This record gives sequence, C-alpha cells and structure tokens, in this order.
Amino acid sequence: MNAFPYFPQGTVHVAVIDPGVGSDRRGIAIALPQGFLVGPDNGIFSGILSQFPAQKAVLLNNPNYWRTHQVSNTFHGRDIFSPVGAYLASGVDLEQIGDEISLETLTDFSLPSPQVSDHDIIGYIQYIDYFGNLITNISGEKVMGKSWLVEVNHQQIPSGNTYSDVFPQQLIALVGSHGWVEIAVNQGSAARVLSACYQKTITIKFQ
Repeated sequence: MNAFPYFPQGTVHVAVIDPGVGSDRRGIAIALPQGFLVGPDNGIFSGILSQFPAQKAVLLNNPNYWRTHQVSNTFHGRDIFSPVGAYLASGVDLEQIGDEISLETLTDFSLPSPQVSDHDIIGYIQYIDYFGNLITNISGEKVMGKSWLVEVNHQQIPSGNTYSDVFPQQLIALVGSHGWVEIAVNQGSAARVLSACYQKTITIKFQ
C-alpha cells in the first residue's frame, strides 16, 4: 500500500504471499487506473484496495496464459502469477486472462476505519516495521495543526515531529514518511516496549 503510489502508471504488481497455494483459494488479477495487481485472493491487496479504487477483477482460469497447463501445487508464483503478470505487461487485455468476478467478492483483511470525534480518534496498528515502529491506520492529516498525544495500554505518549524530539529509548508519536501516525522509540523498538501487536487499538487524544 505504501509503495504502490510511487510506481509509474501501468505498472504490473505481482505479489505472492500464499500459504493457501494449491487449495481452493482463487488466483486473481485486478485492474486499477494506475496499473494491475496479480496474486492470490487471500487479502494481500486489501491495503491498496482500501486506498485506490479497483476497476475490474478476473479469475485466473485461462491456462493459455500460465507457464504450463500442469501447474505445481506449491508454486503458483512461478507457474501462474508471474506468467500472467508478464502477459499483462506485454499488453494482453485483462479479459483474455480469465473470467470477470465481482469486486465485492474479493477477500478483504482491511482494519475497521478509525472512529473520529472532536476529542479523540480511535484507530488500530496496521503494521510493525523492522525497527519496531508501530504504524497506525490513522492518517497524519487528522492531526495536522493540532495538539495531540497517543494513549496505548493506559500510557500517554507525547507527539512530535522527529524521533530525536525525545531522548534515546523514550517513546514518541509522530507522522511518518508514509503519511500515517506512528508510535516509535528513539533508537529502540516501540513494539517491544509496549508489547504491541497487529490490530491493537490505540487512541489519539486532542489537547
């Protein structure tokens, strides 16, 4: 979701995180104004689709666009998704790749939308990066120009502009380069300090 906007118009994104490979989970290709998404229908594209509207989706059921009709049960990334992505990149129409399916049937793992009031915003942790920073699903635009803090586990965390606004090993909340409110520890891991995990509830309080 964060990387998608930086790619050129017409890019074909092939993403394969696919623990259900070989099962009855669907293989799909999705058209958006910016390009295409190709991969398993297991929620992997939920973040992108929550931010960018899809135009059409198809089921990857035309073996003429697979690497082979005898696909591996454990390697659809090689035998189906990558060849389909290559065909789309070479100009093959989406309708030739497979049968159209309803966008409403796509698997969706999106978090609930933040609850916004005049006094606070209740949101969720949508991602924990390599450094242990907790990225929420609250847009930085919601706190722009306001005085605010974050509450997690009954602990209040001050807001700032950079990690160095607090001393090393201290907690801070800020808007990251991705545009989301995040919770961090200067030179440390907020995930470890707060024992936080994906989907955990956080509250922004306006002062």
